[in-house]
Amino acid sequence: MDSMAVRPLGGDRYAIDIRGHEVVVDQPAALGGGDTAPTPTELFLAGLASCVAFYTGRFCDRHGIDRDGLAVHLDWELATDRPARVGTVRVRVTPPVALPADRRDRFAAVAGGCTVHHTLEHPPEIELSVVEVAPTDP
Repeated sequence: MDSMAVRPLGGDRYAIDIRGHEVVVDQPAALGGGDTAPTPTELFLAGLASCVAFYTGRFCDRHGIDRDGLAVHLDWELATDRPARVGTVRVRVTPPVALPADRRDRFAAVAGGCTVHHTLEHPPEIELSVVEVAPTDP
């Protein structure tokens, strides 16, 4: 099983260590944060958008199609009821200029078949526990 660790940086800022890479999250100033980084929700959604981009980019590479013009745009809305969550996600993929018409359907299928998209459609089991830490001696 892979893992990552999160540590507080002060206020609403947190550093996430992922395989030696550090990613920071924060909250917008309007919500009490410093607005120095994306929110955890934005980072979650960025995972989906970038996964779609990765899969479609690799499709282009496999088929010798120049990636010029390839873009992924994602819009979302929070649900208005409880529990707090993302209620709607819209992903728009702009294919590369050089994508042949006869490859468009397969390109769309690949765009909808990334790991993050499949995970959202088939949610994993999530186990959450609060662990007790022994107090340290002064």
